[in-house]
Amino acid sequence: MSYTALARKWRPRKFSELVGQEHVLRALSNSLTSGRVHHAFLFSGTRGVGKTTIARILAKCLNCEKGVSAEPCGECAACREIDAGRFVDLLEVDAASRTKVDDTRELLDNVQYAPTRGRYKVYLIDEVHMLSAHSFNALLKTLEEPPPHVKFLLATTDPQKLPVTVLSRCLQFNLKRLPVPMIAERLRHILEAEGIAFEAAGVRLIAQAADGSVRDALSLLDQLIAFGGGRAGEAEARAMLGTVARDHVLRLAGHLAAFDGAALMQAASALEEFAPDYAQVLDELAALLARVALKQSIADFAGDELYAAELLEPLAQSLSREDVQLFYQTAILGRRDLALAPDPRTGFEMTLLRMLAFRPADGAEARATAALPALAPVQARPAAAAPAAQAAPPDTAGALSWSGILNQLELTGAARQLASHCVLLGRERGVVRLALDPARPFVSTPAQQEKLAQALSRHFGETVRVEFEPTAPDALSPARADEHASLAQLAAARESLESDPGVQALRERFGATLLPDSVRSIK
Repeated sequence: MSYTALARKWRPRKFSELVGQEHVLRALSNSLTSGRVHHAFLFSGTRGVGKTTIARILAKCLNCEKGVSAEPCGECAACREIDAGRFVDLLEVDAASRTKVDDTRELLDNVQYAPTRGRYKVYLIDEVHMLSAHSFNALLKTLEEPPPHVKFLLATTDPQKLPVTVLSRCLQFNLKRLPVPMIAERLRHILEAEGIAFEAAGVRLIAQAADGSVRDALSLLDQLIAFGGGRAGEAEARAMLGTVARDHVLRLAGHLAAFDGAALMQAASALEEFAPDYAQVLDELAALLARVALKQSIADFAGDELYAAELLEPLAQSLSREDVQLFYQTAILGRRDLALAPDPRTGFEMTLLRMLAFRPADGAEARATAALPALAPVQARPAAAAPAAQAAPPDTAGALSWSGILNQLELTGAARQLASHCVLLGRERGVVRLALDPARPFVSTPAQQEKLAQALSRHFGETVRVEFEPTAPDALSPARADEHASLAQLAAARESLESDPGVQALRERFGATLLPDSVRSIK
């Protein structure tokens, strides 16, 4: 029993059956309709995007017995023979196997003779960049002065290797990788026509794995149908491609959203039993985070076959936009550096831990603050309320909440400096009350105050006015809070060095002296 592969069975035979590459089809159709057909065409692009297919359809358009047009009949002897690969005036050559100059000369010896059956003699040279320098010279002579009955259709995956003299004599068309949704739609159409059961998520996975190539997608689909016993399901696609289940990726993202390091590491360890490709896991996590970012920016974003809106909504609500961007960037950088890790699993786990280690310190407060319609006044604790033997600690609540808002404002330069040296006192009836650090009066100018008011208006979705009031001496601005945190880290680092066994050994053996002032933060 014979079986025709899907890639061959569903190969387009007319321009109207092609998917994508509209920029190429439009140019060719106009050229054929107007009768202004160039003598040489160069089709470039990665594998499986339609270079040879378009060239064969163009050969049919030129030789169809019903006349030159953008839509060959597909029924005449010439069209049928070209489809079957036995049209005598269509000479297909694989340049990868015929690189010698003698081969090229032999091929071009008959250029001067009229076509045997068709209107034009068409030379289709695939992977033309593989020709030798002498072969290009032989081809160039014919391209310079071609007979009127000859057309050259050249295809290549590497146009940079072609001599400029050859390129200048061809109409050049660069074919693009097809987007995943377009490939997925084509696969669904074929599966429905073939009467094969499928799941949309499984088709989407195949479309992603095809990397822009329709031919690769159809080959993978054939493999999936065989692997799945006659159906194209999501579980079968993941098993065949070696990707982890969607639930595992969602679980990882959920633990990241909760900033639960222990649960995150347990979920990462649970993946080991599936022997996953950790690079692919990071790819899937990054793809999920990209969809979450879209959901946060576009309220009616419906998701796709892999991650519907109801799966994205909880993550979009629980993660701040800054966290999503940070996690995404960390995922793609960790994927790039995975080969440098001691082993893939260690590199994967360290990437996850890095996401938590470098998140903004006030991310949770920023999310809570952004959700409030108005902020209650922040009052500094009076010094008298503290016990006599202990000074009152600085009020950090205002610094945290104002810092959360500051991280979401579209502010740069001097205007951001002004905001970072302020303390939030409250917001009522379109007025945001701030207090400027008395040690930094020079950062406040009318122009910067206006920029701050505009940024706050965009943030709160209403026009607000900024009023500045005196600040309590123990209230912390974000800038002062950062300074205090840096000093605390520096003190901890110096203390750690003092107690370090190595430093103590140097002291005992060589009488070494530690200079605390030499310990500085690196920024």
